[in-house]
Amino acid sequence: MTPELAALAAVAFIHLAAVAWSQKALEKDIGHEGNTGTREGLDDKLSEHTKRLRRALANHTENIGLFIIAVVLVQFTESNSVFTAICAWLYVIARALYLPAYAFGWVPWRSLIFTGGFIVTFALIIASFF
Repeated sequence: MTPELAALAAVAFIHLAAVAWSQKALEKDIGHEGNTGTREGLDDKLSEHTKRLRRALANHTENIGLFIIAVVLVQFTESNSVFTAICAWLYVIARALYLPAYAFGWVPWRSLIFTGGFIVTFALIIASFF
């Protein structure tokens, strides 16, 4: 397995952790019955921490697709290199840090961490052309 594909697998585990952490917080706020229900009208019942976790999960879900595209491009073009491996693992680190940064309100670090992950994703895409 290439380092880029291993990084992609690691991001899947980060996604799993984000879902589990968000769900645990949600269930703490609304209980098991509320969690297994329709979840309509939840905003008033959720703690700020749970709302941040849910937004962090949404952000992760929105951004993982771009990373998948970047890794697929690197793999299919066979442009794997030390540079692409470092970029892929920097993305993993950024996403792993982004979750607690969002959950605990690390300002301005959350935005800087996000930007770092975004930049290395596009660096991977650009590297696939060479």
